[in-house]
Amino acid sequence: MTNNILDKIDTQRLGELLQQARNQCGMTQADAAKVIDAARTTMVAIEKGERRLKPNELIKLARAYGRAVSDFVRQPPVAQPFEVQFRAAYRRNQVEELQIEPVIRLLEELCQNYLELEEIMDAPLPRNYPREYHLSGMPIERAAESIAVEERQRLGLGDGPIPLLRDILEQSVGLRIFYLKMPPKYSEIYSYDEQRGGCMAINAHHPEERRRWSLAHGYLHFLAHRRKPVLDFEGQYKRMPESERLAEAFPKYFLMPTSGLLKRFNDMYRANGKFTFTPTNLFTLAHYYGVSVQALIYRLEEMELLPSGTWDRLSDRGLKVRKVQEELGLALRLRSGLKEIPQRTDRMPVHYQHLAIEAFDQGLITEGRFADFLHVDRLEARRIAEVLREYSSGL
Repeated sequence: MTNNILDKIDTQRLGELLQQARNQCGMTQADAAKVIDAARTTMVAIEKGERRLKPNELIKLARAYGRAVSDFVRQPPVAQPFEVQFRAAYRRNQVEELQIEPVIRLLEELCQNYLELEEIMDAPLPRNYPREYHLSGMPIERAAESIAVEERQRLGLGDGPIPLLRDILEQSVGLRIFYLKMPPKYSEIYSYDEQRGGCMAINAHHPEERRRWSLAHGYLHFLAHRRKPVLDFEGQYKRMPESERLAEAFPKYFLMPTSGLLKRFNDMYRANGKFTFTPTNLFTLAHYYGVSVQALIYRLEEMELLPSGTWDRLSDRGLKVRKVQEELGLALRLRSGLKEIPQRTDRMPVHYQHLAIEAFDQGLITEGRFADFLHVDRLEARRIAEVLREYSSGL
């Protein structure tokens, strides 16, 4: 991987960077030559760009200069700052600005780090991006279901539940998804540019079913309004625009496809020869699809499988969803054979973590930079590295 990077890099530019780093740490060319076990004339040729460095030589020099290999091989792409994108798209009051701006900056930093890791390891994130959907003139609900059906077919998801939605969007589509801590009213941040591709931050504080809904909501913006940044929070619209109404409608069709939901509903309805559907069935079915009970009931009401106003009546009776879920959770799983909703709450995407660990293990980044990439302190970075080495030695 590193060979590919050095074969493509401008040797004259690399030589200049190496010379600057050597001078800054007070080493002579003779000192640097000893580091790579070469003659001083070889070091002169390297710094002039007349002699191409070998990967192991670059690693040794970077360590001697107290720098990361990425400092010499990185060519950061020019991308519009996230803050500029969002400032142009949204007007927020000062309190909202102070709440969410640090999260936007963090997402931008993490996405830039992602690009840097890809450059270091010469392992770009594969992009399986579909064409951007344009369904203007079609009724919102029909358009949302049409996109959901087509995307499910494209990704080979059938008409059942999507157990690991985040992994599908990260690994099968190629989106950069981070779970970040946000104020409760915020659910998701979405942005796109040609260099970084599709980037999302999901509120890590929200329960899993809401995070899944936010993922699907953000995915629609990627599918249909790709270049429009989105900051989704409660109460932001007095009058919801068409683009947002489409994004609001999409998750129910994507997470609970009509054909699969109808079949599952009928199977449960006829269970044990009884044509009944109980509140327990509702909790079981919501768990099966990884959505909230409220979202499921609204979907069944729209399909005319439940009487209109079912959710309102249950709410008026004081239904405590979380309490019932906790009390019935074990019983529901035992009775229906269901498992806990699969979830991966890592702050960083899996591919991002693997790139950081591989770069550190190969000596391409320093321990400090490794800690920066994972946003942990050096002690925790050391612990993660040790776990990696123990795992690798057991393979």
